[in-house]
Amino acid sequence: MFESFFPRPKLFLLSAILSAAVAIIVWYGFGTEIGRTLGFALDTDPNNPIVGVGYFISSEFLWFYLYYIFICAAFALFWFRYLPHKWQIWSIVGSQLILFSTYFSVQVSVAINNWRRPFFDAVQNALSGESTTTAAELYSLILIFTQIAFVWICVYVVTRFFVSHYVFRWRTAMNDFYVAKWGQVRHIEGASQRVQEDTMRFAGIVEGLGVAIVDSIMTLFAFLPVLMALSSNVTSLPFVGEIANPLLMAAIFWSVFGTVFLATVGIKLPGLEFKNQRVEAAYRKELVYGEDDETRAQPPTLSELFSNVRRNYFRLYFHYMYFNVARSFYLQADNIFAYLLLIPTIAVGSITFGLMQQILTAFSQVTNSFQYLVNSWPTIVELLSIYKRLQAFEAAISDTPLPKIDQEFMARPSED
Repeated sequence: MFESFFPRPKLFLLSAILSAAVAIIVWYGFGTEIGRTLGFALDTDPNNPIVGVGYFISSEFLWFYLYYIFICAAFALFWFRYLPHKWQIWSIVGSQLILFSTYFSVQVSVAINNWRRPFFDAVQNALSGESTTTAAELYSLILIFTQIAFVWICVYVVTRFFVSHYVFRWRTAMNDFYVAKWGQVRHIEGASQRVQEDTMRFAGIVEGLGVAIVDSIMTLFAFLPVLMALSSNVTSLPFVGEIANPLLMAAIFWSVFGTVFLATVGIKLPGLEFKNQRVEAAYRKELVYGEDDETRAQPPTLSELFSNVRRNYFRLYFHYMYFNVARSFYLQADNIFAYLLLIPTIAVGSITFGLMQQILTAFSQVTNSFQYLVNSWPTIVELLSIYKRLQAFEAAISDTPLPKIDQEFMARPSED
């Protein structure tokens, strides 16, 4: 699954994590001093950020672009020389480009959050009895938002196009790898579907989840300082009172609670999803055999195989029913949780409308990042079921025992 596309997958991943950790430590520890030494003016007041597209071409950003290019080039050149790989351009450089686009998308969210405070403060001022806000000011702020949104659209479209090619290259690598080993894997149930369909789904889902977790981490890096700074405007929380960094503590508590809650409720889903694909494959395979062999795909056999399909689907529906109840309950409560926290502060009128919008956005970004498992759980379930199917290929190729669930299926096919 990974060896076909990445050089020495485990070592590659470890080196990527270590390189990223060193790069982050250097950036946050010495980045400003190094940048100033190179001539970048890094004196922007964090309490008065740039509002508009100029945010993306500030000295801080230009210095970061240069630093990122240097780190990525050094990492890629090391692997190009240490262990050349057929897919190294796509697997290494392509991954680096996707990471950068993810980072840039997070910064677009930061730029929009910077815009929220002046815009909503202007709206509040305009709606007050003694308004000094003009229509021209509001139009100007709307134009600024439009410019930021246009940047996001361009980045999104280009990224989606590139990611589509990236995923198909990964699928091609897995397809070539498994086809070359076809004699060793053809006996596995649903082998043709695993090569033709599961490889594409696996590559796409892994890329999507990988980008999502990186996006969550980068969002935390971007919005945690913002949320901590905004916490100074919130003196106490309902039922708790005064605590240090109240918004941050509340975000962590709420996210951890949701993750543990939904992971516990949905613990049976991965196995059921895998069994679902397995019984569907058995039914489909018998139908395919029946196209060329009149003795196959007889009504009693098809009836038995379809009853397995029906039984598993009904079990899946039942478990998804209570999981969806729990997930929907949590997500709906999540929509009002931040407002609940701000009620004492709003009641005493200690924040403006624009500041409240900024707090709500920062809180939402931080909680969404901590809620990675909550938001991605259905996709993770699907990935685990695909992984289990492709794992049988890996076992056959390496001449190791098949996964337990495949052994059970081959021993008792009629029970599934």
